[in-house]
Amino acid sequence: MAVALFTACVNLDAVSIYNPDISNIADGIYRGSSKLGPVRVTLDVKVENGAYSSIQLIQHFNGRGKKAEVIISDVLEAQSLEVDVITGATGSSKAILKAIENAFN
Repeated sequence: MAVALFTACVNLDAVSIYNPDISNIADGIYRGSSKLGPVRVTLDVKVENGAYSSIQLIQHFNGRGKKAEVIISDVLEAQSLEVDVITGATGSSKAILKAIENAFN
């Protein structure tokens, strides 16, 4: 029921994730957040020498999407937001990616 309600509220296919160019971003910690339906994410992204050095999840109100949190290690490894979402946790995956993107807006 919760999944049906979530998908009725948010068209996940319509959620676009843009990969920010962080090569010229000043070193520092940037806070980002997002809300997709009932999923809420707040995180801190640390940039060093034009690369992601760490991403710390502050809040992830997720229902059953906790397994999406591994996407953070995928982003760090790829140094990009162009990574596959976690199967069975698409909403949380996209919310985490969107929060990273929003850290630089």
